[in-house]
Amino acid sequence: MEQIVIETKTKQYPLFLGEGIIESLPDILRQLSFSKGTKLLIITDKTLEQLYLSKLRALLANDYDVYTYVIPSGEEAKSFEQYYACQTAALQYGLDRKSLILAFGGGVVGDLAGFVAATYMRGIPYIQIPTTLLAHDSAVGGKVAINHPLGKNMIGAFYQPEAVVYDIAFLRSLPEKELRSGFAEVIKHALIRDRDFYQWLRQEIRELADLKGERLQYCIKKGIEVKASIVREDEKETGVRAHLNFGHTLGHALENELGYGAMTHGDAVALGMLFAIFVSERVYNISLDYDRFSSWFRTYGFPVSIPKQLNINRLLEKMKGDKKARAGTVRMVLLKDIGMAEIKPLDDETLLALLRKFQREEGENDPRNSRCHYC
Repeated sequence: MEQIVIETKTKQYPLFLGEGIIESLPDILRQLSFSKGTKLLIITDKTLEQLYLSKLRALLANDYDVYTYVIPSGEEAKSFEQYYACQTAALQYGLDRKSLILAFGGGVVGDLAGFVAATYMRGIPYIQIPTTLLAHDSAVGGKVAINHPLGKNMIGAFYQPEAVVYDIAFLRSLPEKELRSGFAEVIKHALIRDRDFYQWLRQEIRELADLKGERLQYCIKKGIEVKASIVREDEKETGVRAHLNFGHTLGHALENELGYGAMTHGDAVALGMLFAIFVSERVYNISLDYDRFSSWFRTYGFPVSIPKQLNINRLLEKMKGDKKARAGTVRMVLLKDIGMAEIKPLDDETLLALLRKFQREEGENDPRNSRCHYC
């Protein structure tokens, strides 16, 4: 079991990483001073309920009063309705300020459960127990939120967990599309800050089937290290932390326009990263070898073009609702080089022209556009 320290200006906490480490959860809770009899509320989704919840409950039942609340699986569960239902469950079970919430699941569960913890009685402790590759990003750094029909993650808080317990054995049950979704965020971390890691990914992960064993754990560790280093510098996204949104300006707009859950978060971010590279080359008058990136992403099954049925003007309006936007001006995270990210404001006219060019040129080469894969 590896241990990584996550450090911010307001808190320091451990992240435990390894195979089969969920068995050590009772010991970890004792180390964190959660005494026998503490009330625990496990928030998870229907998929995890069927696969692992009974095992987790049995693991904790001897020492703690264990309660559960199960949300629907999928991005649509990051809603005010599910947030309210979780708060109701916490009240009915009699949780107090010494109780603990366990966010047992992927990014959706982690974001929702973390926001519940942040706001229940003005804040109670919680622990992230990620079960997806995507959650190597979302479980670290304390950004918790729910979605609104007008924008993704627009209602939330910065609220750090007591610990992250990352057992990669849970990733064995992931379907391919979810593994691919999480891998997009691994690539993102390499591109914004770690050129050597990017080169390693190109050489070692030639297909999604390579994401297993030591390679998988290394990917998770390196991604977390990049995320942790950025969060240490900028906990509340007043500066460099915004670089972690590379690919997300268009990505979130696509998720919103298609309907949450229609396109996986990772697919949307991957397409957003390609567009950001496309824009970077033109804004900075440089070559990042865009065609090589497009070909590389296609080998994993990522989409490489905006579905032709989507309206570019509507996408621009969604992008202007991004949290980085100021006074209605889109501010995209671009690359000056691999490992060197920068935020750049772009006016509507420039962005519309680039979106249309990207949609037209890449749409001709993307087999998914023979029909709208997501519409």
